[in-house]
Amino acid sequence: MRRRRTGGVRWGTIACLLLTAGITAVEPAAAQSVNKRLIDSLNYQLAYVALPLTLLVELILVYAVFRFRNNDDPQPTAEDKPLEITWTIATAIILLFVGVAAFTVLTNPYITPTQPRSAGTGGGAGGSSLGGASGSGAGMGVADAANTSNAVTVHTLAYQWGWQFQYPGTNVTTHDDLVLPAHTDIYIRMTSADVIHSLFIPQLGVKQDVFPKRTTIIHTRVYKTGTYRGYCTEFCGSGHARMRTKVRVLPKKQYRQWLRNKSKKTASTNGSAATRNASAKTAG
Repeated sequence: MRRRRTGGVRWGTIACLLLTAGITAVEPAAAQSVNKRLIDSLNYQLAYVALPLTLLVELILVYAVFRFRNNDDPQPTAEDKPLEITWTIATAIILLFVGVAAFTVLTNPYITPTQPRSAGTGGGAGGSSLGGASGSGAGMGVADAANTSNAVTVHTLAYQWGWQFQYPGTNVTTHDDLVLPAHTDIYIRMTSADVIHSLFIPQLGVKQDVFPKRTTIIHTRVYKTGTYRGYCTEFCGSGHARMRTKVRVLPKKQYRQWLRNKSKKTASTNGSAATRNASAKTAG
């Protein structure tokens, strides 16, 4: 009886190990961004490992409950070194798989972003410049500067209770309306004007805390155009629930056209304001 019992547990452990080792990462349904794809892929991999383990444990539990429910003289499982070695190795392999899978995703530059190397070298209209229209973007028009880099940087200022987005190399600034190009590397450099905030865009799989006097970065690449919702997920005062932003992802051409139109409109508004101020001074 003991031999059959230990043999059954041993073969069950081996079967679980083989099932786990034979699982390959299955690509989840098409995600809206590279961040979402990475996170969903990790979740799928961990689920494919956890489900067979859970099933095995539950089956053993149900079997033990019914098989030995009327046993008036229970006996402990006999010492079995091969069984102990088997489940120790199986556990080590499973933990190694989980650790490697999680480490691979967490160290990905889209999940743990760093400042782009091209920072401060230009980029113009939404390019990778972190300090405005300098370098190769200086002296260029909005449309030309927009094509000087493959990356887009947006400067973000969080405040109670809203979001301000500024596009380096242009005079374009938006409030609670983040506009991004699709199929482009995007760096969102964020800081806070007052307290701690956090930008969370669930459908894009991005979330990053925002601190006063510090700069944090979101790095993403969005595949699908459309409109998404962004939220502040760090309690920041009485208006926290209202601190939302609209995220619009446009095709590249439409994004550049939006920048042109927005820049012209802003320039026209500033010019009209300057004219009114000059007239007021003259009249005075």
